Amino acid sequence: MRKVIYTIWMMGALTLCVGIMGACGEDKAAQTADSTATGLSSEAEQELMELRQLAEMDRREMENQYAEFAAQFGEMKKTIRDDKLLAQIDAEQKKAEQLMNELKNLKSDNSNYAAEIKRLKSELQTVREVLRSYIRQVDSLQQINKSLVGERDAALKEVERTKQENTTISEKNASLTEKVAIAAQLNATGVRISALNDRGKAAKKSKKIEKFQVTFSITRNVTAEAGNRTIYMRLMKPGGSILAPSGSFAYENKTIEYSAAKTIEYTGQEQLITMFVPVDEFVGPGNYSAHIFVDGQMIGSGSLNIEK
Repeated sequence: MRKVIYTIWMMGALTLCVGIMGACGEDKAAQTADSTATGLSSEAEQELMELRQLAEMDRREMENQYAEFAAQFGEMKKTIRDDKLLAQIDAEQKKAEQLMNELKNLKSDNSNYAAEIKRLKSELQTVREVLRSYIRQVDSLQQINKSLVGERDAALKEVERTKQENTTISEKNASLTEKVAIAAQLNATGVRISALNDRGKAAKKSKKIEKFQVTFSITRNVTAEAGNRTIYMRLMKPGGSILAPSGSFAYENKTIEYSAAKTIEYTGQEQLITMFVPVDEFVGPGNYSAHIFVDGQMIGSGSLNIEK
C-alpha cells in the first residue's frame, strides 16, 4: 500500500516538473523552431538569406532592363513613319513586355526556376542586340534623308511635351544619346573561374588552392562610349558570402564589397580580361560564383564547382 501511494506521489511531482520545464523552454523552442524544421543552423540560414538576396538583386535588375528596353521601343516608334518598320518595332516591344511579365510571375519555388532564369537572361541579351540594331537603322535613315529632321522635332515634342517645335539640332542629338544609353551597356561573356596552386597551375585539391583566376570577354559594342572603365568582380563562396573582400563600390543606391577591381581602356572592340583573387583562408568544396560589374551594372557571371 505504501509503495502504491509513493508511486502516485512521484508521478504527480514528475508531471509538475515537466509542466514547469515546458513553460520555461517555450521561448527557446519558438526561437529554434524554424532552424529545427529546416535542419539549418542560424549561420547557415543567414548565408542562405544572403544568397537569396543576391539572386533577387539579379532578378530585379533583369526586370528593370526589360522595362527600360520596352520603353525604348515605345519611344522609337514615335519617330518612325514607315509602316513595315513600325510593325517590326511594335512586335519587339510586345516581346520585351511579355518576357518582363514572365520574369515577374516566375515563382522561386518552381521546379524549373533556375532554368527559366537562365532562359530569360539569354532572352534579355537578344532583346538588347535587337534594340541596338534598330537604333542604328533608324539613325542611318535619318542621316540619309535630311527631311526627317522636321519629323524628329515632332517626335521630341511628343516625348517631352514641354519643348517647342523648333528644337535645335544639338538638343535632338542629346535626346538620341539618351535613347541609346541602355543599348550602350557593356556585356561580359564566357566568364570562367580557375583554381590555381602556388605554381600557377590548376589545383587538383581544394587544400592546394592559392588563388583564383577569373577570365571573361567584354563584347564589342560600337554604341558604348570609349574610355577608361573600372571592372569590379565579386567572388562568392558556396554559403553566399564574399571571398577575399578588398574594397567596396556603389550598386543600386548602396555599397557592396568586391574581391578584385581592374581599370581598362575600352575602345568599343572585344577585350579579353583576366583578374586574380588571392586566397588567405580555407577553401572548402562547393560551388563558387563570380559576378562582374561595370558602370553600376552587373554585366555577367560564371561559376565553378570545387570537389574535396
